[in-house]
Amino acid sequence: MTTNENKPYWHDSLIVFGRISAWIIGPIIIALFLGKWLDGRFGTTPVLFAVTMGVSFLLSSYGIVREAKKYLKTIQSKNSIEKKESNEPNSTGTN
Repeated sequence: MTTNENKPYWHDSLIVFGRISAWIIGPIIIALFLGKWLDGRFGTTPVLFAVTMGVSFLLSSYGIVREAKKYLKTIQSKNSIEKKESNEPNSTGTN
């Protein structure tokens, strides 16, 4: 089991990069296939494709903002913990 001290400095950044990339790629891939299929099924080329791509853009934007807010909260909590630890008096017994 690893603790936060054993993680490399870039670990959290790589996780955020992966999550944001998934929010970009996932909805676009789904919209690509779903839009093409719906246009073929209903004969509305390229209307439903454009609609699904627009919805995927909105969904991606929402997901990116949500992930960024989550990451920002973790950074702020880590900073407040580090600030509290640095402000605590030294326990060596010297004043």
